[in-house]
Amino acid sequence: MHVAEQGRGRLVVLCHGFPELWYSWRHQLTALADAGFHAVAPDQRGYGQTDRPIPIHSYNIFQLTGDMVGLVQALGEEEAVVIGHDWGSVVASHCALLRPDVFTAVGLMSVPYLMRRWGGVPPTELMKRLEGGDQDMVFYQRYFQEPGVAESELEADVGSFMMRLMYALSGDAPESQRWRHIFKKSGKMHGSLPESAPLPSWLRDEDIEYFIHEFTRTGFTGGLNWYRNIDYNWDQTPFLSNARIPQPAIMIYGDADPTLSFFAGAFKHAEFTMPNLKNKVLMPGTGHWIQQERPDEINKLLIDFLKEL
Repeated sequence: MHVAEQGRGRLVVLCHGFPELWYSWRHQLTALADAGFHAVAPDQRGYGQTDRPIPIHSYNIFQLTGDMVGLVQALGEEEAVVIGHDWGSVVASHCALLRPDVFTAVGLMSVPYLMRRWGGVPPTELMKRLEGGDQDMVFYQRYFQEPGVAESELEADVGSFMMRLMYALSGDAPESQRWRHIFKKSGKMHGSLPESAPLPSWLRDEDIEYFIHEFTRTGFTGGLNWYRNIDYNWDQTPFLSNARIPQPAIMIYGDADPTLSFFAGAFKHAEFTMPNLKNKVLMPGTGHWIQQERPDEINKLLIDFLKEL
C-alpha cells in the first residue's frame, strides 16, 4: 500500500473515492499536520501505486475495511479517526460499523451513510427501477458491472474522460453541463458528460496531469471492481440492518453535487443514522470534489471537528 503522510499526533486516515487517488487529499495533509495531527492518505486497493489484485471479489467491503485496519496497525497505532470521500465514505462508514474499537470517530463527504435495511432487493435491482423501465437507459453503476465494458471506453482517452468528469461533477459546471447518473446505453458513459470541458478553477494543470498519468498507467479496473461488489456486499451484510454509527461524526456535502439527487434522503436523515453527528454541512455552490474545490473551508471544518474530540 502506498501512502502519503504528514505530521505527528492523533492518526487521521483519509480515504479517497472514484476515480481518485491519495492526491485528492493534498490540501488536507499539510493543514491537518500543522494543526497537530498525523494525516495519512493511502492509494486504496486497486489504485495508483497500491496493489491491484485480479479477482473481483478481492474488492469487497470486508477487504477494503480490512485494508484500513491493517494500515492503522502498520503505522503502530491502535486507534484512528477515519474520513472518507465518495467511495471512501462507504469505506469509512464500514470501518466505523465493523471496527469501532479501532475507528473512534468518522467523517463522511459527498456520500452519506447509507443504512442497510432488512430484506429489500439488491442494489442493482433498485438501480433498474431508477431507469424507469426504459431498456436503453442505464444507471452508471449498472453500466460498470460488466468487466471490460467501461474500461474499454474510459481508457481509450483517459485525459478527455478525467477532464470532462472533473468538470461535470464540480460546482463550476452550469446545470446544463452537469454529469447525469442515468444515460443512454448507446451513448455510454461519455454521453453523460459534456463534449468538452475547461479546467475547473480549483484544479491546476499539474493536478489533472497527475490523475491522468496514474490512470493511464494503471487503468480503471481496480476502482471499477469496487462497484462490481455492491450486490455481494449487500448479500453479505444483513447483520448490519438498521445499524447506526454511534461514534462522533461529521458529514459534509456540496449543494451542487449531482449525487445529492439520489442520496438526498440519507443526507436528510443523517442525525438518525448517526446519532452522535456533531456537524452536518451543505456547502453552497460546491460540487462533488468538495475537499479539492473548497480546501480552506473543508480544512477548518475537519480541524474544528477533530479538536473537539
